Amino acid sequence: MSSYDHFDYDTDREIYSAARVRALEALLIKKGVITGNTVDKVLNYFKTEMGPFNGAKIVARAWVDPAFKARLLADANAAIAEMKFPPGMSGAEGEHMKVAENTAKVHNVIVCTLCSCYPWTTLGLPPYWFKDPTFRSRVVREPRAVLKEFGLALAPSVEIKVWDSSSQIRWWVLPERPAGTAGMSEAKLASLLTPEAMMGVAKVSVA
Repeated sequence: MSSYDHFDYDTDREIYSAARVRALEALLIKKGVITGNTVDKVLNYFKTEMGPFNGAKIVARAWVDPAFKARLLADANAAIAEMKFPPGMSGAEGEHMKVAENTAKVHNVIVCTLCSCYPWTTLGLPPYWFKDPTFRSRVVREPRAVLKEFGLALAPSVEIKVWDSSSQIRWWVLPERPAGTAGMSEAKLASLLTPEAMMGVAKVSVA
């Protein structure tokens, strides 16, 4: 996990899953389905070309450009296409994206209850806890408690909405712009963003 280690899940399951992945990769290589560097090449692509740095730029643009934000909330993929990103933003793992806006009264969080559908092109590679059955089941039943375990305690007056991603719709969150950021450039604003904030399990901090 990242620095958000408050959320509790069975770490033995992560070790077991990693072992299964390595075994499957070895089998596919042995059968000639993939080569030894295929997986590394794909992972590197999603670390260097498609990742949370893209989502951060999109959020920063939405914070400073109300018209763009309206277009992003109405049709995320079309709005994102206006920006200068490498080809593929609406390709694998980025098709049919939708964005939920956090406000002072509503806080959004994303999950994939069936498997691990996730907008890789804007948020990067999904963390293990997002794929773990513990998170997938609990955040739907008790989102406030789960968010508190991430270190995010929301007031009872704040409504929490949980959005279920799928292969048809991949959700992510437009966080609230933090106070004290007036006059910041888009680049500086983008540097404040984290994948966790765009997943809804954290807020954006200026510190």
